[in-house]
Amino acid sequence: MLPLEELSRIRRELHQIPEIGFQETKTQEYLLKFLAGIKNDRMEMKMWRTGFFLKIRGINPVKTIGYRTDIDGLSITEETGYSFASKHEGMMHACGHDFHMTIALGLAAYFADHPIDDDLLFIFQPAEEGPGGALPMMASKEFKEWKPDLIFALHIAPELPSGTISTKPGLLFANTSELFIDLKGKGGHAAYPHNTRDMVVASCMLVTQLQSVVSRNVDPLDSAVITIGKITGGTVQNIIAEHARLEGTIRTLSVESMKKVKHRIEALVKGIEAGYECKATIDYGAMYHQVYNEEALTQEFLSFLKNSGEFLVMESKEAMTGEDFGYFLADIPGFMFWLGVNSPYGLHHSKLQPDESAMETAIKAMSQYISFKGSR
Repeated sequence: MLPLEELSRIRRELHQIPEIGFQETKTQEYLLKFLAGIKNDRMEMKMWRTGFFLKIRGINPVKTIGYRTDIDGLSITEETGYSFASKHEGMMHACGHDFHMTIALGLAAYFADHPIDDDLLFIFQPAEEGPGGALPMMASKEFKEWKPDLIFALHIAPELPSGTISTKPGLLFANTSELFIDLKGKGGHAAYPHNTRDMVVASCMLVTQLQSVVSRNVDPLDSAVITIGKITGGTVQNIIAEHARLEGTIRTLSVESMKKVKHRIEALVKGIEAGYECKATIDYGAMYHQVYNEEALTQEFLSFLKNSGEFLVMESKEAMTGEDFGYFLADIPGFMFWLGVNSPYGLHHSKLQPDESAMETAIKAMSQYISFKGSR
């Protein structure tokens, strides 16, 4: 198993080269260079855009076990103060994908030297943060040729003690959808508002109305969130805005609630069109399916780790986090789990500083469980 010193070096080198979805060329190059150093005659690769598939053939395979890692970064300016901070301006591994990739490399290195009976498929997936790499990757002929029978993944959890492994059978992460609303009215001089259709006013009213959707249209025993994280409109202070744009996300714990929330948003937008004499368009952008863990496998995983006595294990609650790994789980039995990394700053924060020692725990836990699942 790779020592923590080497894992930290890999993570820090990856941390310096974050790239956004489908632009992960340097990241892909780095990963392939590392794997070339451990390559043996049981290893095969198939490339797919800026990601790839790594297959490690088993000794006597009857199934294929999949392990997926995401490889992209976020459009966030880093403020960690790290000596190994991002070299790519305006981009950062603020969601822990540098950790995820390092753990996947550590597992690949381990199983390259410790073969099991079954085949292993490591999936290095681009564009998890957007526009969404899972669905097109799953539709590829490369994936279909090597499609696994089981699949696993993890995500770091800054709020949990370092090394904690936490998951639950059934629903783990929410259904999510991006939300973009454009309002087009009529601009003009600030002194003549009666000759205009002010989209700053219209957008403010719409944001206020959207707050009623969850409180008055979603079952209180269900959960949903609508967040408008960005509003742009207008050009200068003395010109009434002809255009405004709202950008946000929708998150729900059920598919039915997602449909209901979108229906209500569309109705409210039509009302804004009528009330403010404007035109509106809605774009839902990237949509991610809920992460739903296969119940028997997840319970087996939790029991396996608890019985070993080597790991801090806890059952988690559902989270409103979005992850396109949910598409894999909708088609293939498997699970995702949280890995505690004890950071004072959360996911997507410019100062996220996860504890690197947690990577050793993840590799140890998954190498043991995958060996258990893949050997007879």
